[in-house]
Amino acid sequence: MKPVSPVTSLRRAPVQRRSAERLTRILDACAGLLDEVGYDALSTRAVALRADVPIGSVYRFFGNKRAMADALAERNLDRFTERVTERLRDTDGGAGWRTVMDTVLDEYLDMKRTAPGFALVDFGNQIPVGARHAEPNTRVADRLSQLLSGYIDRSPDEDLRRTFLVAVETADTLVQLAFRVSSEGDERIIQEARELLRAYLGRVLD
Repeated sequence: MKPVSPVTSLRRAPVQRRSAERLTRILDACAGLLDEVGYDALSTRAVALRADVPIGSVYRFFGNKRAMADALAERNLDRFTERVTERLRDTDGGAGWRTVMDTVLDEYLDMKRTAPGFALVDFGNQIPVGARHAEPNTRVADRLSQLLSGYIDRSPDEDLRRTFLVAVETADTLVQLAFRVSSEGDERIIQEARELLRAYLGRVLD
Protein backbone atom coordinates (compact mmCIF):
# COMPACT_ATOMS: atom_id res chain seq x y z
CA MET A 1 0.00 0.00 0.00
CA LYS A 2 1.41 3.34 -1.04
CA PRO A 3 1.18 6.02 1.69
CA VAL A 4 -0.49 9.26 0.69
CA SER A 5 1.62 12.36 0.35
CA PRO A 6 1.27 15.11 2.96
CA VAL A 7 -1.58 17.53 2.30
CA THR A 8 -2.27 20.97 3.68
CA SER A 9 -5.68 20.11 5.14
CA LEU A 10 -4.19 17.66 7.66
CA ARG A 11 -4.13 18.58 11.32
CA ARG A 12 -0.85 16.70 11.51
CA ALA A 13 1.13 14.83 8.92
CA PRO A 14 1.80 11.12 9.46
CA VAL A 15 5.34 10.35 10.52
CA GLN A 16 5.44 6.56 10.75
CA ARG A 17 4.46 4.19 7.95
CA ARG A 18 1.67 2.70 10.06
CA SER A 19 0.14 6.14 10.52
CA ALA A 20 0.46 6.93 6.79
CA GLU A 21 -1.29 3.67 5.91
CA ARG A 22 -4.07 4.49 8.36
CA LEU A 23 -4.51 7.87 6.66
CA THR A 24 -4.70 6.10 3.30
CA ARG A 25 -7.47 3.82 4.62
CA ILE A 26 -9.38 6.83 5.93
CA LEU A 27 -9.24 8.62 2.58
CA ASP A 28 -10.13 5.42 0.71
CA ALA A 29 -13.16 5.00 2.97
CA CYS A 30 -14.14 8.63 2.45
CA ALA A 31 -13.97 8.19 -1.34
CA GLY A 32 -16.10 5.05 -1.30
CA LEU A 33 -18.75 6.58 0.94
CA LEU A 34 -18.95 9.70 -1.22
CA ASP A 35 -20.00 7.47 -4.12
CA GLU A 36 -22.51 5.62 -1.98
CA VAL A 37 -24.17 8.31 0.14
CA GLY A 38 -22.97 11.68 -1.19
CA TYR A 39 -21.31 14.54 0.65
CA ASP A 40 -24.28 15.68 2.74
CA ALA A 41 -24.74 12.24 4.32
CA LEU A 42 -21.01 11.67 4.79
CA SER A 43 -19.88 11.54 8.42
CA THR A 44 -16.57 11.09 10.17
CA ARG A 45 -18.06 8.22 12.19
CA ALA A 46 -19.10 6.34 9.05
CA VAL A 47 -15.62 6.86 7.59
CA ALA A 48 -14.02 5.50 10.77
CA LEU A 49 -16.23 2.40 10.64
CA ARG A 50 -15.52 1.80 6.96
CA ALA A 51 -11.77 2.30 7.46
CA ASP A 52 -11.80 0.11 10.60
CA VAL A 53 -10.05 2.75 12.69
CA PRO A 54 -11.03 4.47 15.95
CA ILE A 55 -12.96 7.72 15.48
CA GLY A 56 -10.08 9.45 17.28
CA SER A 57 -7.78 8.47 14.42
CA VAL A 58 -9.98 10.40 11.99
CA TYR A 59 -9.95 13.49 14.22
CA ARG A 60 -6.21 13.14 14.65
CA PHE A 61 -5.90 14.03 10.97
CA PHE A 62 -9.07 16.04 10.24
CA GLY A 63 -11.22 18.50 12.14
CA ASN A 64 -14.34 17.74 10.10
CA LYS A 65 -15.58 16.08 6.92
CA ARG A 66 -14.86 19.17 4.83
CA ALA A 67 -11.17 18.93 5.64
CA MET A 68 -11.28 15.21 4.85
CA ALA A 69 -12.89 15.83 1.45
CA ASP A 70 -10.34 18.55 0.73
CA ALA A 71 -7.51 16.12 1.50
CA LEU A 72 -9.10 13.60 -0.87
CA ALA A 73 -9.22 16.26 -3.59
CA GLU A 74 -5.54 17.05 -3.07
CA ARG A 75 -4.70 13.35 -3.24
CA ASN A 76 -6.68 13.12 -6.47
CA LEU A 77 -4.58 15.91 -7.96
CA ASP A 78 -1.37 14.16 -6.90
CA ARG A 79 -2.52 10.89 -8.46
CA PHE A 80 -3.69 12.64 -11.62
CA THR A 81 -0.28 14.29 -11.99
CA GLU A 82 1.45 10.94 -11.46
CA ARG A 83 -0.73 9.22 -14.07
CA VAL A 84 -0.17 11.96 -16.67
CA THR A 85 3.57 11.87 -16.01
CA GLU A 86 3.65 8.09 -16.43
CA ARG A 87 1.73 8.17 -19.70
CA LEU A 88 3.89 10.93 -21.14
CA ARG A 89 6.97 8.95 -20.17
CA ASP A 90 5.76 6.24 -22.55
CA THR A 91 5.53 8.67 -25.48
CA ASP A 92 8.52 9.70 -27.56
CA GLY A 93 10.40 12.78 -26.45
CA GLY A 94 9.03 14.83 -29.31
CA ALA A 95 5.37 14.55 -28.32
CA GLY A 96 3.59 17.72 -29.42
CA TRP A 97 1.15 19.71 -27.36
CA ARG A 98 -1.85 18.01 -28.99
CA THR A 99 -0.63 14.62 -27.74
CA VAL A 100 -0.04 16.17 -24.33
CA MET A 101 -3.52 17.70 -24.27
CA ASP A 102 -5.15 14.41 -25.24
CA THR A 103 -3.20 12.61 -22.52
CA VAL A 104 -4.30 15.10 -19.87
CA LEU A 105 -7.95 14.94 -20.93
CA ASP A 106 -7.95 11.15 -21.27
CA GLU A 107 -6.53 10.67 -17.77
CA TYR A 108 -9.09 13.09 -16.33
CA LEU A 109 -11.92 11.21 -18.04
CA ASP A 110 -10.56 7.85 -16.87
CA MET A 111 -10.42 9.03 -13.25
CA LYS A 112 -13.88 10.52 -13.61
CA ARG A 113 -15.19 7.10 -14.64
CA THR A 114 -13.19 4.84 -12.33
CA ALA A 115 -11.67 6.58 -9.29
CA PRO A 116 -13.83 6.26 -6.14
CA GLY A 117 -15.25 9.59 -4.99
CA PHE A 118 -13.79 11.44 -7.98
CA ALA A 119 -17.12 12.07 -9.68
CA LEU A 120 -18.18 14.21 -6.73
CA VAL A 121 -14.94 15.71 -5.44
CA ASP A 122 -12.40 15.49 -8.30
CA PHE A 123 -9.90 18.27 -7.45
CA GLY A 124 -12.22 20.06 -5.03
CA ASN A 125 -14.56 22.04 -7.28
CA GLN A 126 -17.70 19.92 -6.90
CA ILE A 127 -18.35 20.74 -3.26
CA PRO A 128 -17.28 23.82 -1.26
CA VAL A 129 -14.01 22.59 0.19
CA GLY A 130 -10.82 24.48 0.93
CA ALA A 131 -10.10 28.18 1.10
CA ARG A 132 -11.59 30.56 -1.47
CA HIS A 133 -8.16 31.86 -2.44
CA ALA A 134 -7.02 28.35 -3.39
CA GLU A 135 -9.38 27.74 -6.31
CA PRO A 136 -9.06 24.10 -7.40
CA ASN A 137 -8.78 24.83 -11.13
CA THR A 138 -6.01 27.33 -10.41
CA ARG A 139 -4.12 24.59 -8.57
CA VAL A 140 -4.64 22.25 -11.52
CA ALA A 141 -3.50 24.87 -14.04
CA ASP A 142 -0.39 25.68 -11.99
CA ARG A 143 0.45 21.99 -11.66
CA LEU A 144 0.01 21.41 -15.39
CA SER A 145 2.06 24.44 -16.38
CA GLN A 146 4.97 23.10 -14.31
CA LEU A 147 4.54 19.52 -15.51
CA LEU A 148 4.00 20.17 -19.22
CA SER A 149 6.18 23.20 -19.97
CA GLY A 150 9.01 20.94 -21.13
CA TYR A 151 6.78 19.19 -23.67
CA ILE A 152 5.67 22.43 -25.29
CA ASP A 153 9.01 24.25 -25.10
CA ARG A 154 7.66 27.09 -22.99
CA SER A 155 8.67 28.33 -19.57
CA PRO A 156 5.90 28.17 -16.91
CA ASP A 157 5.39 31.95 -16.81
CA GLU A 158 2.23 33.92 -16.07
CA ASP A 159 1.07 33.80 -19.69
CA LEU A 160 1.32 30.01 -19.80
CA ARG A 161 -0.43 29.63 -16.45
CA ARG A 162 -3.25 31.86 -17.66
CA THR A 163 -3.52 29.83 -20.87
CA PHE A 164 -3.76 26.59 -18.92
CA LEU A 165 -6.27 28.10 -16.50
CA VAL A 166 -8.58 29.07 -19.36
CA ALA A 167 -8.16 25.58 -20.87
CA VAL A 168 -8.79 23.84 -17.53
CA GLU A 169 -11.88 25.93 -16.78
CA THR A 170 -13.24 25.24 -20.26
CA ALA A 171 -12.55 21.51 -20.11
CA ASP A 172 -14.01 21.28 -16.60
CA THR A 173 -17.27 22.92 -17.65
CA LEU A 174 -17.70 20.78 -20.75
CA VAL A 175 -16.76 17.52 -19.02
CA GLN A 176 -19.27 18.23 -16.26
CA LEU A 177 -21.89 18.76 -18.99
CA ALA A 178 -20.89 15.50 -20.68
CA PHE A 179 -21.37 13.57 -17.44
CA ARG A 180 -24.72 15.22 -16.77
CA VAL A 181 -25.91 14.07 -20.19
CA SER A 182 -24.53 10.54 -19.75
CA SER A 183 -23.25 8.73 -16.67
CA GLU A 184 -20.18 7.61 -18.63
CA GLY A 185 -19.66 10.99 -20.31
CA ASP A 186 -21.32 11.86 -23.61
CA GLU A 187 -18.68 11.21 -26.29
CA ARG A 188 -20.05 13.84 -28.65
CA ILE A 189 -19.69 16.56 -26.04
CA ILE A 190 -16.22 15.27 -25.11
CA GLN A 191 -15.19 15.46 -28.77
CA GLU A 192 -16.53 19.02 -28.95
CA ALA A 193 -14.38 19.80 -25.90
CA ARG A 194 -11.30 18.39 -27.64
CA GLU A 195 -11.93 20.47 -30.75
CA LEU A 196 -12.51 23.62 -28.72
CA LEU A 197 -9.31 23.08 -26.71
CA ARG A 198 -7.30 22.41 -29.86
CA ALA A 199 -8.55 25.62 -31.46
CA TYR A 200 -7.80 27.71 -28.38
CA LEU A 201 -4.43 26.19 -27.53
CA GLY A 202 -3.41 26.23 -31.18
CA ARG A 203 -3.61 30.02 -31.22
CA VAL A 204 -1.30 30.22 -28.23
CA LEU A 205 1.06 27.26 -28.60
CA ASP A 206 1.58 26.84 -32.36
